[in-house]
Amino acid sequence: MLYILLANGFEEIEALATVDFLRRSGVDVRMASVTGTRMVTGAHAIPVMADCLMRRAEIEQSDGVILPGGMPGAETLRTNAVVRRIVETLAAADKLVAAICAAPMVLGDCGLLKGRRAVCYPGFEPWLKGAEVPEGEVVVEDGPFITSKGPGTALPFAEAIARRFVSAEQVEAVKNGMLLG
Repeated sequence: MLYILLANGFEEIEALATVDFLRRSGVDVRMASVTGTRMVTGAHAIPVMADCLMRRAEIEQSDGVILPGGMPGAETLRTNAVVRRIVETLAAADKLVAAICAAPMVLGDCGLLKGRRAVCYPGFEPWLKGAEVPEGEVVVEDGPFITSKGPGTALPFAEAIARRFVSAEQVEAVKNGMLLG
């Protein structure tokens, strides 16, 4: 089970394209609201009904967590003590911690990217404290972490996540079915 954490102001494409691709691939992923209510509104005023509310103990026992970007959603995730604890606990257990767009700033601010490779939305690199930021890469995997640059990289980001949990053949079948080649 994976969880994607939604805060008001999340980037809709990054969250929903990732959830869609993962579910098509057969990966069990739940959208968890960090707001205290299941209805969460994205950065472009699209309301989304989360599957559940964030529960730290459940998520810390899961296979991993995904953080979408978007503002102010990513900033809300960065300043949320429970989110930070979840990310730190999962990373320490070598479980998936994936973040896209502005959300890798959560990982950097927690000190988790020191000596790691990571990418983020252009301009957020100072938040990746101690990380090597490779030029020209849109999705970067390093240990338990997967980071990606932004809305246009949501499907390659989702594909990288899916490849950790299902066969390459299953991922390719989903890509072909979606005409991604």
